[in-house]
Amino acid sequence: MKRALVLLCCMASTLALAGPVDEKKAEAHLKAVAAGDVATLVADYAEDAQMDWVGGPLDGRYQGKAAIAEVWKKFVAANDGQPRPARVGKLTALTNPKGASLEAKAEYGGKTPVKAWHVLVYRDGMLTTEIWQIAPALKVDD
Repeated sequence: MKRALVLLCCMASTLALAGPVDEKKAEAHLKAVAAGDVATLVADYAEDAQMDWVGGPLDGRYQGKAAIAEVWKKFVAANDGQPRPARVGKLTALTNPKGASLEAKAEYGGKTPVKAWHVLVYRDGMLTTEIWQIAPALKVDD
């Protein structure tokens, strides 16, 4: 019984540590999107990361860091290389020892405003999967 309690405590502390680190990474990632900081964005991804951009002119599935970097360059270029004012709702995180999945709603201003629903999946501290769902009717809740 004592052994099981120690194991449970260790598992709980692992779960507690997984969330805040990945949440900070996700917040920094979304700030880099708004800033148009491609170098910071690309540094977040695992080499074999995947991005699904659903809707809009960048619609498609992108595999690997190099392909994802090209998407971000196009996104930044669409706003003449300028930062976009952004409003990001509260991040929701689901974590376990294998990784974390985070979800957020965001509105990005600029030349062509964009509303997007984000899902970011982190494994071993690296962004492995990202979904960008363009959602014109999205309401961002703070």
